[in-house]
Amino acid sequence: MNILFKKITNANVAQICALKVFEHQKSFVAPNTVSLAEAFASRNENIFAMPFGIYDEDTLIAFIMFGYDTLDEPNEPDIAKGNYIIWRLMIDQSFQGKGYAEPILKKALEYIKTFPAGRADYIWLSYEKENVRAREVYSKFGFKENGEMCGDEIVAVYSLKKE
Repeated sequence: MNILFKKITNANVAQICALKVFEHQKSFVAPNTVSLAEAFASRNENIFAMPFGIYDEDTLIAFIMFGYDTLDEPNEPDIAKGNYIIWRLMIDQSFQGKGYAEPILKKALEYIKTFPAGRADYIWLSYEKENVRAREVYSKFGFKENGEMCGDEIVAVYSLKKE
């Protein structure tokens, strides 16, 4: 596997929007069209949002979006302030169960550790209580639930302080 993050362009946006998860996973992640609209709106408000297509060589397999700092939303956890978020991560149903989650997360951590929007002490993310697989994968990478919620989702945090 050679995992690459590529910027969203006119050349790949339709393919990014066409990525799909299984029916039972639809409540776990927003459609990529919504994520791209949120990224566009966030950037218009000078909020860091960086969406990428995830490729294995030249094959589009997934989508990821990072954020930094707070959106000043009422349901945001306290950890959001001054830290990175893995805002969205979805692997197309055709590529699930093929060992992509771990190399994608490894690449995501490498990217954030370049501090593209500024220094931070933590990376956070959130997931639905029912998304047992997400909890397992993130926990394996060192994300620890911190007791906060983001709306109805559990917040898990990765410390960059040890880096």
